[in-house]
Amino acid sequence: MGLMEIWINPACSKCRSALSLLDAEGASYTVRRYLEDVPTEEEIRAVLERLGLEPWDITRTGEPAAKELGLASWPREEAARDRWVAALATHPRLIQRPLITADDGSAVVGRSEEAVREALERGKDGA
Repeated sequence: MGLMEIWINPACSKCRSALSLLDAEGASYTVRRYLEDVPTEEEIRAVLERLGLEPWDITRTGEPAAKELGLASWPREEAARDRWVAALATHPRLIQRPLITADDGSAVVGRSEEAVREALERGKDGA
């Protein structure tokens, strides 16, 4: 692989911080503006697998769409996974950001400098 992908919302300060850090480290990456280039349910499932997380773990429950959908009351269990994934695909604003796919095929939620550095390290280890 050798190329990281980062899902960002350009208006998000944590996304901009992550990009600055990747640039400072000279990382090769592609940017996906996931609000415009909306991920499919399959892509969301693939990223969840790489993250080792459940869909509710990467859902921004404070967003207006979450309140409209009543996400707070949705069961967080295997049987409800498809429903959560469908909500993320339909309302991409609900997706936690930035999501960084590391070179080794794993992924991290890059909300802190530590998390972004973790993605960078995973790429170096496999080089």
